[in-house]
Amino acid sequence: MSFVFKTLASVGALAAPFIGTAAIAGPYANVETNVLWQGGNYDGALTELHVGYEYEASEDVTLYVQAGPAVVSVSGEENETEVSGYLGAVAEVSDNVELYGELGFLTGGGDFNDELFIGLEAGATYRF
Repeated sequence: MSFVFKTLASVGALAAPFIGTAAIAGPYANVETNVLWQGGNYDGALTELHVGYEYEASEDVTLYVQAGPAVVSVSGEENETEVSGYLGAVAEVSDNVELYGELGFLTGGGDFNDELFIGLEAGATYRF
């Protein structure tokens, strides 16, 4: 079960930068669900209900922070509510290229021995 939970946390963290950022800095809400199938079988889902804030640090750099409850649904088990969040930056380096970086966390209480899962990601987006 711990493997499934860690995999769901990783999927959630990896998907976040593909949501994009708003054109105007300020508060926002973000609801996201990531579902895991393994070998054709449903294993579980992670649904995050976040409130966040974006800040335009410069003309080309946007910083953001978001957090809120995260519902962990593992197949055949009761849902658990944890807390997750992200701190990140998106930098436009040219008209076509953005660089991004994000630090995320997900608490893991209950059967997960009160662990804190941390994820770090970085990447680039090229727009045609």
